[in-house]
Amino acid sequence: MSAQTNEIYGSIHSSFKKELWSSFIKAVKQYELIKDGDRIAVCMSGGKDSMLMAALFREYEKYGSEDFSVRYICMDPGYSSRNREMIEKNAKLLDIPLDIFESRIFDSVFRIEKSPCYLCARMRRGHLYSYAKEQGCNKIALGHHYDDVIETILMGMLWGGQMQSMIPKLHSTNFEGMELIRPMYLIREKNIIRWKEHNGLTFLQCACRFTEEAAKENNEDLSKRKEIKELIQTLRKTNPYIEQNIFKSSENVNLDTLLSYKTKGERHSFLEDYDKED
Repeated sequence: MSAQTNEIYGSIHSSFKKELWSSFIKAVKQYELIKDGDRIAVCMSGGKDSMLMAALFREYEKYGSEDFSVRYICMDPGYSSRNREMIEKNAKLLDIPLDIFESRIFDSVFRIEKSPCYLCARMRRGHLYSYAKEQGCNKIALGHHYDDVIETILMGMLWGGQMQSMIPKLHSTNFEGMELIRPMYLIREKNIIRWKEHNGLTFLQCACRFTEEAAKENNEDLSKRKEIKELIQTLRKTNPYIEQNIFKSSENVNLDTLLSYKTKGERHSFLEDYDKED
């Protein structure tokens, strides 16, 4: 590896050991994300989150206690040549044996006016599951982090009218025997940015054509996730523990105080047990 590559990996174990490496290990152990015999497809989009996840997996391959194997995969949904070259360049810099396969998802969703991002995400995940399974993998790893979790909780409440979270692992309903894991679950986005800037790294921001067109028209403020980020920043001014409290809310759910809830697709009401004796 080059001197720069060694410095990048060295920073994970020195300057950012607590914020990145220890948080990664904690999530893997606490949520039992990796087990003996696993063959994991680490899914890389080219952004800062998935690139750091791949780097963390490269290190965990050396130091992890489990007997597992990894495939580093990247789906090209129709990237520009410039963006694809950036992904390949960063993978080489991080010494990641990247396997790129192609799809034309961007072409499929570009002209769709209603919820193109939702449809794109669903299609991308389906392609990742399918390709990973073809490669003999039983799990795919995605780069969702701590801030994605708390933003999802608030978005569900404020725009979806529901209480839900983004859990650290789940079984696929469409691909039998496949599982999704989120080993970056306890890593804060600000620390990913600090690691990137500390090492002078440049990753893709968003290579989506739809987002690029929206930005040209100055419509980027329409992003609900951006609004949620700004809301959390505002709340932090009066409550420095706001992020931790939002995260913990999904661990401290009191079903006795809810009007209704769903489990395994079935809805239950508080009235079902209200008149029953203790």
